[in-house]
Order: sequence, then structure tokens, then C-alpha cells
Amino acid sequence: MTAQAAHADLAAHADTSGHADTSAQGAAPAQGDPEPVPAADLARAHSAVQDPTVLDKVGHFFARKGVPPTRQLTIGAAEEAKAAQDEAPRLAGDTVPVYTLDAGFVAGTPGAPVAKVEFTASKVVAADGQTASVWTVRQGDAWRVVNIASGGDESDYAAKAADGGGTAFREPQVNAWYVLRDGRVLPLDDEARRSVGAGGVSLAAYQKLVHQRYGDKLPGSTYDREGRGGGYRLDAAAEAGPGAAAQAAPQAAADHDSAIPAVTAAAALGATALAAAGVGAGAVLRRKRAIR
Repeated sequence: MTAQAAHADLAAHADTSGHADTSAQGAAPAQGDPEPVPAADLARAHSAVQDPTVLDKVGHFFARKGVPPTRQLTIGAAEEAKAAQDEAPRLAGDTVPVYTLDAGFVAGTPGAPVAKVEFTASKVVAADGQTASVWTVRQGDAWRVVNIASGGDESDYAAKAADGGGTAFREPQVNAWYVLRDGRVLPLDDEARRSVGAGGVSLAAYQKLVHQRYGDKLPGSTYDREGRGGGYRLDAAAEAGPGAAAQAAPQAAADHDSAIPAVTAAAALGATALAAAGVGAGAVLRRKRAIR
């Protein structure tokens, strides 16, 4: 996703997964499965995006076509406001939970899910066809909009995973999207295919892979304390030729620190963090981070 994002304090990593209700599922999640988010919580997050103030900000996001709020457009404020209104942003589809690689899984903690909920995403479409993903996090009993990012990867990958009976999650350090299905981790995008190959790997093999990549970069590690947290490069495997990355994935080494910009959790896909809906326009924040 090429995201022009609206930044807020998502860096606090609000843990929506702690509110998951597995009793409604009739059984405990399968090994490695992330805990689901209750439908009632997703409905509340969806309602937060429908707030007229939020949709107005999304309209301005579309009207500016990626130009940060810190930069003046060639048109005036009145023209921008009219363009934002003309975009008539509307929600498309359901609000979905967005799961991110879990530090406990990386560390090998028994029973840890492969990923945990980091935020929810709602796809919004403009009159001219532009799409954006509006991100929300739970704060207390309310859901707060914290980010707007161009495109709709979050919703699109969640839908693709659900079609086959799986759960989509992301490994932001390599900008990869996967689906966990029947005990296997399968790729959903090119980065994931470079990581685990077109056929994917078993959940156990994936755990070994991410432990090799990030086991020494978890919270509290020297790497983390020195503020060096960021991404991970697969360049060495890729340079070995087509298919080499897939073959090398289970043995990937952890000594390739990424040149990928590390950004706030609100833009963990390498996106630029910008003005948040309801938070002050123009704020840009980048920080190093390890897996949380």
C-alpha cells in the first residue's frame, strides 16, 4: 500500500485483542489462530468511522490526493472544502480486525497466537473511485479513529483470507501479508511469497523463521534499547535468484537489518504518517521499533 496516512497515538499499541470473546465461537481457537474481535466491537468501530466529522476529514484526504495537510494546495480553503464534499466518501464493506505478528509467537511462548489485533480498518470509497482505509483503536469503551491510509489492503486481504477459511495477518518488518489456514502460513502478496515461497510453510516452520529474524530484537533486547528496531531485509535471498528466497526462508538469518523506514505503528507498512482525523493536522512522527 502506498499510504498517505493520518497519524495519531497508535504507537501506544492499543490491545484490542484483549477484548476478544471466543465463547461466541463455540470452541477455543486452533493452534496459532489469533483471537477474534467480537462483532459488537467491530460494529462500534464501524460506527466511529461513520461519524460526519470523520467522513469530512476523509473527504479532505481524497480532495488533497495525497498532498500532506502541512503543504498548501494550489486551490484555496473554500475550493478544497467543496472538493472534499464532492468526493462524498462512503464506507464499503465491513470493518475488519487487522492482525500483526505477535512478539510472544516470535519468542516461542507456548500457546501464543501467530498475530494479535493491532487496530481495525474500514474501507472508504470516494465518488471518483479513490479508496482509503480508516483505522480505529479501542480506548476504554470507545473506538477512536487514528489514521487514514490510501488504498484498501487491510480489508482486501482480510476478505481474500476469509474466502478460503483463514485469517489474514501481516509481518510489517518485511511488508508481508499472509493467511493462516489449516496450520499453514500462506502468502497473500509478493513480499510474503519472497518470505515463505508460493506454497507457504507450516506454522512451526514460520515460527522458526521469524524467531531467527527477530528473536534478538524483541522488547527489552539490546537491539530494542538502542532504538535500532525496524524492518528486515530479504535482499540477500532475493539476489540468489528466483525461488531462492522461498528455499532459504526457513533458514533466514537475523543479521540483515532493514533499510526499510521504521515508522509509527500507525503506518507500519512503511507509510508516511500524517495528520490524524481528530488529532492535529500535519504531525509527522517516525520512530525505530522492534516487534511489540
